[in-house]
Amino acid sequence: MRKRIALALLTMLVSLAVAPAVSAESGPTAIPDSLKVPEGNVLLFEIFASGAQIYLCAAAADAPNMFAWTFEAPQAVLWNDAGEQVGTHFAGPAWMGNDGSSVAGEAVAHADSADPGAIPWLLLKAKSHGGMGAFSTVTYVQRLATVGGLASAEGCDQSTAGVERAVPYSATYAFYYGAMQ
Repeated sequence: MRKRIALALLTMLVSLAVAPAVSAESGPTAIPDSLKVPEGNVLLFEIFASGAQIYLCAAAADAPNMFAWTFEAPQAVLWNDAGEQVGTHFAGPAWMGNDGSSVAGEAVAHADSADPGAIPWLLLKAKSHGGMGAFSTVTYVQRLATVGGLASAEGCDQSTAGVERAVPYSATYAFYYGAMQ
């Protein structure tokens, strides 16, 4: 039984493998120091996500006549480098693989995207896991190379209160395994 689980995990990890990682040392896509994972963690795999950041038009708690788009949840499909869907990304924030394993994270650091019109890059620490498989041992997640996803400052007022807006985005997610700190 253990051999089948190990083989299933290895198969999933191979299927999740993607194009070369975002370089921590080179060019405009260098990973900021604040988003680097602690020593003792190694890259398991990277995947590409495409989908939307979901926002809700709502009144400010302390100013009921002031309205703004507030972040609700991500909603994305996860792809490997062969263009195959390998999982989904949703509220939590959480990621679930096609093998049923999952990880939910908690943001511990952020940095502005290289693209001023994109959501920030993030470092997230795993806070819970589900199932057995590719995501069940993840300790840290980086959200990198973001495109889009920012809510517009316009179009949210009393007449649109309660309306949701899906803003397209894409990102690369890097998943790590190792020591939790």
